[in-house]
Amino acid sequence: MAEVGGIAGDHLRSFIERIERLEEEKAGIAADIKDVYAEAKGTGFDVKIMRQLVRLRKMEEHDRTEQEEILDLYKRALGME
Repeated sequence: MAEVGGIAGDHLRSFIERIERLEEEKAGIAADIKDVYAEAKGTGFDVKIMRQLVRLRKMEEHDRTEQEEILDLYKRALGME
């Protein structure tokens, strides 16, 4: 494919097709994750809490500690502790 307006069509098409394939893979992975959460829920686990744990485990330890300290501070300010 020739260049149009300074854009190499073949190169652009290659990027677009790669992105489309990755989007398909992402959708498949998202469906797999949903299935795992459903399985966990079926065995009695609290999926909401599991999602929080996954989010916390992704965080750096110092960020997680800081967030927990701020949460505790806010809870004390509201008389929740």
